[in-house]
Amino acid sequence: MLPLNEELIKKKLLAHGVPEHVIEGGAAGLIAGWRRFVESVEQGYPLGLDDYRNDLDLRELIAVAGLDSQVAAEDERLRQALLPEGRPVWETDVPDAFWVRGYPRNASGELLSDLRAEGLA
Repeated sequence: MLPLNEELIKKKLLAHGVPEHVIEGGAAGLIAGWRRFVESVEQGYPLGLDDYRNDLDLRELIAVAGLDSQVAAEDERLRQALLPEGRPVWETDVPDAFWVRGYPRNASGELLSDLRAEGLA
């Protein structure tokens, strides 16, 4: 179920400096993007750390838009897919943002190499 006030969500995103193409996608675009990201983490994230961090920004935008409850199931799946490391792999203004702490249990290839290069794995 999507929120009823899509205009308010778009205003919040605009105030947060979000690019227009993301704003146009609205709540549905953010939620769909997060679902795709969580699936890719579960399957073995195929890209490097810069892309991973960019994808993590989706979750911050979901919080900014007030859509946390819409992705609770995906959040739980991601929690299960992450190694609970103490050091954050990215930054966020969202308090208690679990998604920036730890990295995928199945990290390999470019992502694992990048994590190691930054001393995160």
